[in-house]
Amino acid sequence: MNCIIVDDEPLGRKAIQLLVKETPILKLLGSFGDADSAGKFMLENSVDLVFLDIRMPGSDGIEFAKTIPKHTLVIFTTAYSEYAVDSYDLDAIDYLLKPVELQRFQKAVEKACDYFLLLSEKPQKNHLEAVTKNYIFVKSDRRFYRILFENIIFIEGLKDYIIIQTNEQKIITKITLKSIYEQLPSDIFMRVNKSYIVNLNRIESFDSGDIFIGKHEIAIGSTYRDAFFERITKP
Repeated sequence: MNCIIVDDEPLGRKAIQLLVKETPILKLLGSFGDADSAGKFMLENSVDLVFLDIRMPGSDGIEFAKTIPKHTLVIFTTAYSEYAVDSYDLDAIDYLLKPVELQRFQKAVEKACDYFLLLSEKPQKNHLEAVTKNYIFVKSDRRFYRILFENIIFIEGLKDYIIIQTNEQKIITKITLKSIYEQLPSDIFMRVNKSYIVNLNRIESFDSGDIFIGKHEIAIGSTYRDAFFERITKP
């Protein structure tokens, strides 16, 4: 995938450059210290993925992300964890907290690759086949999957697709997060930000801003926070 880096800090750009170099699937086209320069470059070049810092002088990363074409993917990079929920609201692929470790970086890139491949496919029909009392049937990559509700850890939205995460695998299929949420049992599942639905029975711990399920950390959106705490603390 062709990528660029946008970060006003030279050391920040250098750190991401080194990570890109260690990730063979990525091809770095350019590195920019401000959003305006990056925007002009993107008008004349095909960019698949942007590593974008959030706090920059002038046009910050949040505002710049709103102008990026839908087919170009965004991974936010920042030293400020409080921006995590903002990244979900903008359909960013992931959010990397500086300093970024190679393993975490490559996990985010893998996620971007999954969605990049989906965008490259021909348009598909809705792949939610059936919803029953205890499970759903979905179609993914020419196969049908029967997924028990109890095995679902969370469901993540990626624009017109969802990723169903279980203990054993993740299944990607074409349906919006809103559409599947309306059909799931409300006593088991709850939406906790714009991009995530969690299985309430799988939550291991939480704090004022995040939910923890095994190795997964999911931000609680500000508009969902009151409803979540009321629900999770109900006897």
